[in-house]
Amino acid sequence: MQRKQIYTTVEKPKDLFKKCFDFTLADAIKEQGIYPFFHPIDENEGPVVSFEGRKVVMAGSNNYLGLTSDPRVKEASIAAIKKYGTSCSGSRYMTGTVTLHIELEEQLADFFEKERCLLFSTGYQTGQGIVPTLAQRGEYIVSDRDNHASLVAASIMAQGAGANLVRYNHNNMDDLERVLQKIPDTAGRLIISDGVFSVSGEIVDLPRLVELAKKYNARIVIDDAHAVGVIGKGGRGTPSEFDLVDEVDLIMGTFSKTFGSLGGYVVGEDKVIDYIKHNASSLIFSASPTPASVAAVLTTLKIIREEPQLGERLVANTDYVRQGLLKAGFTLMPSRTAIVTVLIADQMKTLHFWKRLFEAGVYVNAFIRPGVMPGHEALRTSFMATHEKEHLDKVITEFCTIGKELGVI
Repeated sequence: MQRKQIYTTVEKPKDLFKKCFDFTLADAIKEQGIYPFFHPIDENEGPVVSFEGRKVVMAGSNNYLGLTSDPRVKEASIAAIKKYGTSCSGSRYMTGTVTLHIELEEQLADFFEKERCLLFSTGYQTGQGIVPTLAQRGEYIVSDRDNHASLVAASIMAQGAGANLVRYNHNNMDDLERVLQKIPDTAGRLIISDGVFSVSGEIVDLPRLVELAKKYNARIVIDDAHAVGVIGKGGRGTPSEFDLVDEVDLIMGTFSKTFGSLGGYVVGEDKVIDYIKHNASSLIFSASPTPASVAAVLTTLKIIREEPQLGERLVANTDYVRQGLLKAGFTLMPSRTAIVTVLIADQMKTLHFWKRLFEAGVYVNAFIRPGVMPGHEALRTSFMATHEKEHLDKVITEFCTIGKELGVI
């Protein structure tokens, strides 16, 4: 009997880079001339910046108090470079700690009325240093669905190591309680939330969150990246705004916004900060914040303490634009912070609106899919204490003109 030969087809292994070559969305948007990302700034003067030699009102920066261009801040950074060099050339854990780091940690702990502070190299790394370090196998992370991407990434890291991740509907305290009720009584739990949410500028319902944390024996981490310098007593952020500093276990934030620099921090109880300090991989295995960055924060912190009128002017500037856009008929996301987000609810219209504003001399941020859910496409504006009325009027006028032409209002 003759044996029949069987042939099999061997599939070619999938190319890992196939997804990269199949990604065409950015190219398609660029071809239409409405690509809103990665535009290099030639010169930054705060409220006005230069793109390819053209002056544009900056209405999309997180430089809330306008301190990145303050001469005192620049001089402090220059002086630090002259004394310490451009880098610490090591992690905080080893050779990367200089006296500036210790000084800033002490001052920030005092400013936020907590026992101790720990610095990180970026705000993004701060969450990765806190969440996976504290929430371990069998314990629970309870996270707002609209938390910043850095907190989401930190939570997923912890989940990968055995922690349980559960989410509750955005700023919905009834849903938070529903989630907490389902967690075993014997399990540790960590509630994490933005203080001011970065897309909308909305403030967390902290009084109710604290109430539920006490009821269900949970610890609290508040990310106040967009709150410091904007709300709270003397710009101290969300817990201060509600007089709940002692009830919030850990307050974290970044230096890349109000503090006019780069880096991150967490403040809290001495023993908890010490534990993070000796166990957080994002601290131990990263180079420490540069001397220039730390010196800048030391100076901006001094300015924030001594010049509260900056925060007052920021609030006035933002309210002026908010009321102008509302009066014109725009739909805004709920906020009383430095963020004013205009809902467009259409991807292509959002991109065309952004392009028209840019051409008219106003720079804002376009939020489109997949960064936001379908129907939530928006233009986010944010303002500075250093914006003049002429800048704010320019923003309102161009929004109104283009909004009418595109049928948004």
